[in-house]
Amino acid sequence: MKRLRRRILNLAAGASIVAAALAAGPPVTATVAAGTGGCQLNSAHQQIQHVIHIQFDNVHFTRDNPNVPSDLEQMPNLLNFIENNGVLLTNHHTPLIAHDATDILTSFTGLYGDRMGVPIGTTFRYFAPSGTTSAGVAFAYWTDPVFDPTTPTPTDTKFNLLGADGKNTPAPWVPFTRAGCNVGQVASVNTVLENIATDIPTVFGAGSPEAAEVASNPGQAVADFVGIAVHCTQASSVCAAANNGRPDLLPDEPGGYTGFTGLFGHKYVAPQIGGTGTGGVELADLDGDTIQDTSGHIGFPGFAGMAAKVSLAYVADMQEHGIPVTYAYINDAHDKFLTGPAYGPGEAGYVAALKAYDTAFGQFFQRLAGDGINQSNTLFVITADEGDHFVGGRPSPDGCDGVMTPCTYSKIGEINGNLTGLLATEQGISTPFTVHNDSAPSVYITGNPTRGAAVTRNLERATAGLTAVNPITGDTETITDALADPVEMDILHMVTADPARTPTFTLFAHPNYFLFAGAANCNSPCVRENPAFAWNHGDFQSDITTTWLGMVGPGVTNLGIDSTTWSDHSDIRPTIMVLLGLKDDYAHDGRALMEDLDGWATPAAVKLNGGYDKIAVMYKQLDAAVGQFGLATLIVSTDAVASGNASDDSRYAALENQLSSLNTQRDALAVQMNGLLEKAEFGGQPITEQQAHALVTQGQSLLDQANLLHS
Repeated sequence: MKRLRRRILNLAAGASIVAAALAAGPPVTATVAAGTGGCQLNSAHQQIQHVIHIQFDNVHFTRDNPNVPSDLEQMPNLLNFIENNGVLLTNHHTPLIAHDATDILTSFTGLYGDRMGVPIGTTFRYFAPSGTTSAGVAFAYWTDPVFDPTTPTPTDTKFNLLGADGKNTPAPWVPFTRAGCNVGQVASVNTVLENIATDIPTVFGAGSPEAAEVASNPGQAVADFVGIAVHCTQASSVCAAANNGRPDLLPDEPGGYTGFTGLFGHKYVAPQIGGTGTGGVELADLDGDTIQDTSGHIGFPGFAGMAAKVSLAYVADMQEHGIPVTYAYINDAHDKFLTGPAYGPGEAGYVAALKAYDTAFGQFFQRLAGDGINQSNTLFVITADEGDHFVGGRPSPDGCDGVMTPCTYSKIGEINGNLTGLLATEQGISTPFTVHNDSAPSVYITGNPTRGAAVTRNLERATAGLTAVNPITGDTETITDALADPVEMDILHMVTADPARTPTFTLFAHPNYFLFAGAANCNSPCVRENPAFAWNHGDFQSDITTTWLGMVGPGVTNLGIDSTTWSDHSDIRPTIMVLLGLKDDYAHDGRALMEDLDGWATPAAVKLNGGYDKIAVMYKQLDAAVGQFGLATLIVSTDAVASGNASDDSRYAALENQLSSLNTQRDALAVQMNGLLEKAEFGGQPITEQQAHALVTQGQSLLDQANLLHS
């Protein structure tokens, strides 16, 4: 059943631009498309020649204010393109925690954080052997060790992107380059250089000219080397040594990965994709303006500068110059980057930013259509990393829609909470700890005590009891909505192969709050409104963990809106691989979204015997972090961890043992289900009705047991 929604926008405003993009007709082999060269995608009917994967940061399909059109409603050029030519899945979800790096990496790989190494958002902490902790930053190149900007000698030297086997996570561009397709990366997390501290030495070498530029002109070095990359095939001239190509080293890639090269940075990529001016480094955005940062450095404008007109221009340039597979990031429209404060729904600046994004997509589709790149020969995959929760008061005037009547807000901004001060002031707890600052903060108690230790239990109970007066509403609110110790974090795929990264526990806060470790008093004060940021994510609440996925192209059924199929980010990768006829070197955590594919594009084994669909539906509810099993066990974990006093520890231990047992059973059953799904998707082995019935029955039993624990 399709979602009914009303619009107050005149969506015909961009119709003429979209019409030009849609009028391209049947598959075309244009001069530009011919540049794809030896790219051998193996899609059904061989129709897919290009892949364009776009990931937004916090762009919403649903309305944050019922009177104000949503982000996508205010981008009709994009929304109409998806609805009129493919499918928009609106019952789509994130992993945990629901944060940029975790969510985007799961989208790219089809793996949850426990199997790709980054389940704790954009930053995390790790325990040193001494029991103290240090900082890790998720934003680092694929083969980097842990990026710790706080010390020159990190005690944890494991890969940042860490598989369950302790090796570097397989890279998502590999199936494409092995198939002869160059892959362009536009500000796409971990597939490009993300910092000049560890990434430059990792890729170019500590004694390289690039490293020397970092020392002499760091601002230009960021513009030159960060944010843009091309991963090339073995035979491609794009990444030749003469073009400053470097070996694309993936030391742990299954099956080996030798002889492949890459271009890293705008300085080296731009001359290969139409750059002009001295050195060929000047590229224009879709408005014709030179791409540069706010200080005037020609090149990558910084991740905060990746508005739609910039990211989409890079994508078009790449597609037009023999790079048929492109990934791109587009930042959100509700932040005043570098200037602040944040916008609320319907504010004039927010509406103007979305209008600019809409115009950019109209220009983008029109330009691609002129190149012969359209929905008849291109797979478009477009999604947002997560939803986020708006923290603000009522808009003025009442009933404002943002389009005809702009909204304003007298109260806006996330509520910053000093966790250390709140615990000391309200609960008398002075236990030393560090924290991953977030709306879903992970807590690391100094000394790394066990989960059942008295110091751990006391801090957990105290955290559960925290309250604060909301400075926007004046209401007294409970800060903690849920608690997960390592048993539950394991269920939620938040425990990696690196024990040093496992927090003592994770607190999922009321989504209005962003918590940090500060002074052990409340003189600062402990709770205050921060108007610079008004959109929280990381938490498990549905407005944050529910997002959307759009797909258009050969093999994607033209369904318009699919609000029925339950999916999450781990399902994107296997769906892409099925459509392209390619295969990863590992089993995904997700499953292919066959409900949204045409019959002729669906593997024959999936359609036989009727077992695939039954297992796929149950598998997601068991294994996905915010599926039924994950959410039910999180309730139980919260009850156990928050147990009121030391006498409750026997009850805590009993519940934890039951959760651990359920997790063991869930993992074993999920492996069986996943194995059958992967064999049907990629191995030509159908699932029988008998197999499906037996496994679904076991799955339902586990769901029932989890629900009974919290009933």
